[in-house]
Amino acid sequence: MELSVRKNKILAAVVDRYILTGEPVGSKTVAAMLDHAVSSATIRNEMAELCELGYLEQPHTSSGRIPTQKGYRYYVDRLMGRYELASDEMYRIERQLESASSEPEALLIKASAILAELTGCAGISTTPKDEYTVIKKVELVPIGKKTIMVVLATSSGLLKSKVCRMDVPITLDLIELFYNVAAANFIGVRVSDIHAPLLQNIAASLGEKAFDMLGLVNAVADLAQICTSSELVLEGEANLLNHKELEANALELLTFLQDGDLLSKMLAERNSQLSVTIGKENVFKELENSSMILSSYSVLGQRAGSVGIIGPTRIDYARLIPSIKFLSQLVGKLLSDVTESD
Repeated sequence: MELSVRKNKILAAVVDRYILTGEPVGSKTVAAMLDHAVSSATIRNEMAELCELGYLEQPHTSSGRIPTQKGYRYYVDRLMGRYELASDEMYRIERQLESASSEPEALLIKASAILAELTGCAGISTTPKDEYTVIKKVELVPIGKKTIMVVLATSSGLLKSKVCRMDVPITLDLIELFYNVAAANFIGVRVSDIHAPLLQNIAASLGEKAFDMLGLVNAVADLAQICTSSELVLEGEANLLNHKELEANALELLTFLQDGDLLSKMLAERNSQLSVTIGKENVFKELENSSMILSSYSVLGQRAGSVGIIGPTRIDYARLIPSIKFLSQLVGKLLSDVTESD
């Protein structure tokens, strides 16, 4: 539904003021914000109609109005101003993120921490996930006579490792044979294609050597499987305790976030470049008083994961969305640079 021009101005003024102060907004305040171009009486009537339409509501303890979740949605979609990050803001974010390790997990932990500090909300991100990502490199790192680490790197920047305890001594011949097997069967292959039939073909081709190689080949398969699912990174969840809008279900919300599995699956299903979900638009009851802003990042042109925040519905959408989008683009660039340099 499209509101009138006057209702748009009044709703935008109420939302802007409420985001700033957290206090119900009265008609006199709105009149001042509109330079008294509209009388307080007219504004009161318009605000009453906006309440009837479901965009505003009136708390019992105040004569002022506050936005509903429907009001926030209309505001985000049609009314909020455009905010451009200043060059010094971008520089500060770049410096903070570039100080992190180049490993994807460490980089995303830092990105989530930056967002938590920047927004006063919980910063979230997902590690790169893409069923089409391919195995770029497999390395062996001997640890002991029968212990060796398998390290797998993917085209999306993921680096995973697993320690294997072998039934036979680790020799140079065994390592050379493994690298030949990896080059022929794993390098350049999608992680989603490392499954039982391929492993059976490898075993058949190795003949009597299959037993010696079984642990290493299975380790690669296990690591490939891990790479097909994204992992959730959460930082600053304690910030949510500072928002009075979340007091009613703070414990329920924190328990939900710390579990992580359901949220991780939900994030993995998001396909849009930018996603803003408000209140009950979120599919889980624990998030019905929260807003979530997510921006996806790409690695070497492939969509790989997301970064964003979870906070109350009363957040400064106009300022936070550009920061989150910029950070997601920076994460994608840094991960792409790391992947290309490997």
